[in-house]
Amino acid sequence: MEGKDLIYCGIDWAERTHDVALVDDSGQLLAKRHITDDAVGYKVLLDLLAEYGDTEENPIPVAIETARGLVVAVLRTGKRQVFAINPIAAARYCDRHSVSRKKSDPGDALVLANILRTDMHAHRPLPQDSDLARAVAVLARAQQDATWNRQQISNQLRSLLREYYPSALAAFESWKNGLCRREAHELLKAAPTPARASRLTRTQLQAALKRAGRQRGIEAEADRLREIFRADWAHHPSLVEDALGKQMLALLVQLEAACTAADNLAEAVEEAYPQHPDAEIILSFPGLGIQLGARVLAEIGDDRNRFADARGLKAYTGSSPITRASGKKSSITRRWVKNDRLNHVGCLWAFSAITASPGAKAHYRRRRNQGDWHASAQRNLFNRMIGQLYHCLQHGQCYDEAVAFPAAAEVLAA
Repeated sequence: MEGKDLIYCGIDWAERTHDVALVDDSGQLLAKRHITDDAVGYKVLLDLLAEYGDTEENPIPVAIETARGLVVAVLRTGKRQVFAINPIAAARYCDRHSVSRKKSDPGDALVLANILRTDMHAHRPLPQDSDLARAVAVLARAQQDATWNRQQISNQLRSLLREYYPSALAAFESWKNGLCRREAHELLKAAPTPARASRLTRTQLQAALKRAGRQRGIEAEADRLREIFRADWAHHPSLVEDALGKQMLALLVQLEAACTAADNLAEAVEEAYPQHPDAEIILSFPGLGIQLGARVLAEIGDDRNRFADARGLKAYTGSSPITRASGKKSSITRRWVKNDRLNHVGCLWAFSAITASPGAKAHYRRRRNQGDWHASAQRNLFNRMIGQLYHCLQHGQCYDEAVAFPAAAEVLAA
């Protein structure tokens, strides 16, 4: 093939095999292959691309319906642009060529190649993030998933304890992250039912607290727990109570594993994230610590060309509103299509920034006084601060409170 010919590649991926299609600028099918998901198949794919003019200087763009996996890692070598096409969008493109709803894997690969041929300008290639940024993204997302999983299992355990063991909830209520603490786990193992908890002695309670690593106030805490467990509580029949205790112990095993996973991943994030050059800038913003900062970097990456301007980043995070207009009707609503992980970080970031930054607090109060609900005011604050973060990253500057919120700085100076 001549170097000036435009070639486009589409890959319909699956668990064991992939279908590949190459088309030229006129839409003519040039080649198709059925490759395996292994090193041999990847070599066949790269050889096929090279046969039709793929070089380091002029790589062939590739469309695929996923952004992760080994096949994507192989394709992202060099300067090749890889487009992760949303499966819903790909299904809509199928309707342009056929209304019979027929489907085949080679046909889907051809559709993906034609998407790039006709509308490549409307789709965004995968960002060219550094290896360190991608490694931080893996750890930060895994830690976020582990935290969510820990909370979900904790909620299940709380619901079960409310059914038959309310004294345990009362005993752990004063502890921060009560059900996720080692003291709670040791006590529930020692007494999985309220009947057994009422028979625990001071010595047994103190031993459970020591096994959990507690070093101070053990005797006073043991007396408090003993008083709660021996109070008058309602009970299920003994057989039912014992069965519920076994169910609780099974949930407790899952919760302990989730807590360990979240803690280990948090340590891995704390080790890897500060090594990134953008960490200093991100951590300079009020309300962002290592864990939240790592999640921000994980979702926006370090490719400076990924977003054309701050508006693109705000739309990606879901912090900027969207306008829906038709005829005489017009409405401004929150954005529903967004990066859910980054949007969740934004809620925590804005909540923490209110107490860490006088300017952020003044901005939040001003929005509330104008009639915004709490969530809306927080989202507006996040929208402003994510725009400031974009500016700082583009220019290599750290956060400056006087520049970010000049009105609040003037009031404090006065």
